[in-house]
Amino acid sequence: MLELIKEYAYKRADLLKLEATEKSVSILGTVIYIILALFSALFFMLLFLFGIGFLIGTYLHNYGYGLLIVAGLFLLILILVIAMRKSIKSMVANKILESLED
Repeated sequence: MLELIKEYAYKRADLLKLEATEKSVSILGTVIYIILALFSALFFMLLFLFGIGFLIGTYLHNYGYGLLIVAGLFLLILILVIAMRKSIKSMVANKILESLED
């Protein structure tokens, strides 16, 4: 009987290790996917916004003004993000907790 209890405890510990490993690998895969997607999106947005800036600059006959207009729009976005930082933090924390529960 004692031998069965020991065997059960070892198998239960192995099961917990496997579940933890599975969860860790899943989270790591998700993190790597997010990093690659964000990196690709960053380069796309950077090149796209330079294109928009030069396009606006062409219409204004001054590339500097076009790039300044695009930079000003991003300054407005930055101000909005800073103003909403608490709600963004709580939303991200909730999403992380939801992914850990799955």
